[in-house]
Amino acid sequence: MGRKKVNFDPDIKRQSYLRLLKYTRKYWGRLTVGIIAGLVVGGSLLGSLLLLPQLISAVAPDAKNGKGLIVAQEVVEQLNRQQFASEAERIKVVDTIINPVDHDPKMTKSLKSIEDFTTKVGLPVKVSKTELNWNGWWSFSLPIADEQGKMSWQFFAIYVIAFIVGWTLKNIATYINRYYTRWVGTKVVADLRNEVFDKLLGQSMKFYSKIDIGQLISRCTNDTSAIESSIATTVADATRCPIEIAACVAAIIIIGRESNDYSLLAILFIGLPVCILPIVILGKKIRKIYRSSFKAIANVVSRMHEVFTGISVIKAYHTEKKESNYFRGVNRKYFRTMIRALKLQLLMSPLMESVAVGATLVFLIYSYQRGVTVTELAVLLVPAFMAYKPIKSLAKVTTYLQRSMAAADRYFALIDTDTGIKERENPVILESFKDAVVFNKVKFAYEDKMIIDNLDLEIKRGSVVAVVGETGSGKTTIANLIARFYDVNSGQVTIDGVDIKDFEISSLRQHIGIVSQNTILFNDTIAHNIAYGCESATPEMIENAAKQANAHQFIVDGRHSNGYDTVVGDKGSKLSGGEKQRIAIARAILKNPPILILDEATSALDTVTERLVQDALNNVMENRTVFAIAHRLSTIKHADKIIVLDQGKIIESGTHDELLGQGGTYKKLHDTQFDR
Repeated sequence: MGRKKVNFDPDIKRQSYLRLLKYTRKYWGRLTVGIIAGLVVGGSLLGSLLLLPQLISAVAPDAKNGKGLIVAQEVVEQLNRQQFASEAERIKVVDTIINPVDHDPKMTKSLKSIEDFTTKVGLPVKVSKTELNWNGWWSFSLPIADEQGKMSWQFFAIYVIAFIVGWTLKNIATYINRYYTRWVGTKVVADLRNEVFDKLLGQSMKFYSKIDIGQLISRCTNDTSAIESSIATTVADATRCPIEIAACVAAIIIIGRESNDYSLLAILFIGLPVCILPIVILGKKIRKIYRSSFKAIANVVSRMHEVFTGISVIKAYHTEKKESNYFRGVNRKYFRTMIRALKLQLLMSPLMESVAVGATLVFLIYSYQRGVTVTELAVLLVPAFMAYKPIKSLAKVTTYLQRSMAAADRYFALIDTDTGIKERENPVILESFKDAVVFNKVKFAYEDKMIIDNLDLEIKRGSVVAVVGETGSGKTTIANLIARFYDVNSGQVTIDGVDIKDFEISSLRQHIGIVSQNTILFNDTIAHNIAYGCESATPEMIENAAKQANAHQFIVDGRHSNGYDTVVGDKGSKLSGGEKQRIAIARAILKNPPILILDEATSALDTVTERLVQDALNNVMENRTVFAIAHRLSTIKHADKIIVLDQGKIIESGTHDELLGQGGTYKKLHDTQFDR
């Protein structure tokens, strides 16, 4: 059976894509370059497509009007109407009808455009039916057409070069568009990761006491990765594809107007909504399924984190097979969710292709019925086929967009959660600790469970106050309230008469050092772990702190080959429990705070090491205020005051000898530990 986990999963609401796009404001310069490049893509594509009719008609000219029968009828009519003086004259008339000395209409229009442009800008150019003459400081002639009006190869080469230049410009602009928009997309996601990390650092301890760490890791990695892979692609395609589609549609409109044929345009306007409709319907379902998939992969990550963290227990109880089977079940749920999303995602392309093929075939039937030539078909269909690729890309954009928004829903649910301890406006800076820490009728409940109930306690400067009690009696909670990891429900915790809620949090915690029973070390060197939070510490200061904590000897005696530069491993795995505890104590000593909290600080030490560390602590506790939590009564018998907690209330208070004399709970605890 699987174990029930407490997951932090607030109500997830659908988020707007505009909220993600707001993160691009800082990079508007690069994004503008990308969008302008997208416009250039559309312009160059449109120009290239408008050159196609001339290129196609040049290499695949039709007979006059594309109809040989009409030409034959005209020849017969001319021969019947006219009387010819000679056979040569008769042949000349027939040749004129069959091979008219006239340009193709498209070519005639191009020549007229060239002539109008050169006249407008004042260029020394003259255009005739057969050649182009340049009469500047360097004169030359360029053949345009032969005697039959067929385009010359030189003029055709100019069209080809212009087409190549336009297409090259399109590819360069496409590269710039993709680079800058994807750069912005990737940078935005890096900012999202930074934001969520900072947000999580600011959450309260209550937040971390409820959340499943594996779920949290998944949201910070898998969810943001999904946003990254999606937004980096969608920003690029979303800024370029509509422009490409618009260029293709514009080309179809212009070419259709010239040929007086708007049939393809009508078919496109009917076909596009048919293509978009399934995209919209499937997109909503895909977003919902992907949201479930992110939750499922979070369960996978959570399970892995829990298993690897507790691997020693799993090995000890030989439950590898059980854990493997449980993980396979969790992983299977994720697989099934992803397959559901994949089915819908892969359905989009076939639907679009079916619509596109159907529309093309309808157009071909219509064209065949009207007797449209192959050349005219090619001129109209090439832009339509060019539009298909960006339309298909937009369908992928929709899938990516829904996937990223499913992840964004979960991401923003985390970002919008704010459980952090609030700092007041213009807070008081705690310059120094002079008098006492006082609890005044403090109550604190965790959810519905009362932990601290109407507590009154005074911890004078320079005193050592110890607290004992059964597990769950509230000992650690008192320490957490002093450091303001939690806020009290009622009452006050004051330092020198000032409510700690009024202090600047950073200045408050600079005055507090904590050594907990669960030693936390980072996967770094021993020196860096000791100096954590004290980046300006010198090697001499680090070594001195280690000596006071009786840690210097084991660091340099050869047990750890690199001495202070030894990397301690994940959570200090390369060190023994006692070694980790002493490094944590050295860290607190180096910080040199006026208030020191020891949460069962010597619990992991053997008797000899405990005595050494206790002697060191006695030295550092001089002229400091110490709040010590202990199960081992031997470590606190010299405390100035010992309080005994039971269900959040102080039931006994006094020195070690006074409490033994009272014969109450403390004496029972003492007798239990020292009974021989």
